[in-house]
Amino acid sequence: MATGGGGDFVDPPAEVLAEAAAAFGLLASPARLHIVWALAQGESDVSGLAERVGGALPAVSQHLAKLKLAGLVRSRREGRRVVYLVDHPDVVTMVRWLVGQLTERAEQTEYTRHTKRAERAEHGVAPGRIRGLGA
Repeated sequence: MATGGGGDFVDPPAEVLAEAAAAFGLLASPARLHIVWALAQGESDVSGLAERVGGALPAVSQHLAKLKLAGLVRSRREGRRVVYLVDHPDVVTMVRWLVGQLTERAEQTEYTRHTKRAERAEHGVAPGRIRGLGA
């Protein structure tokens, strides 16, 4: 295994990288990421998830099947109901961290846009004129 040039890190085996890429590939779908995000907040059945993520029941079921097959989600029976939960605490941590970071960035960007708009309005600059100047 090769070591990275920037420290004491050792490159993971190819199988680990392939497994990680597969997990990230599954999470690259906004619908599946939303499902994992919802399950990171607590377990749910498929109808509750469908309602929460705004998806059709069959589509959410298919997404859950893929996530389950990959080992990111597991299920258990509660009478006639099947309840789903995230199987790995590290996946919960990663998804919460990433979504949190992106949410903060989006909020900061919106705050900056709002502040700039307010400054332009305060100085009497019309938004259309700025766009026309290429700014």
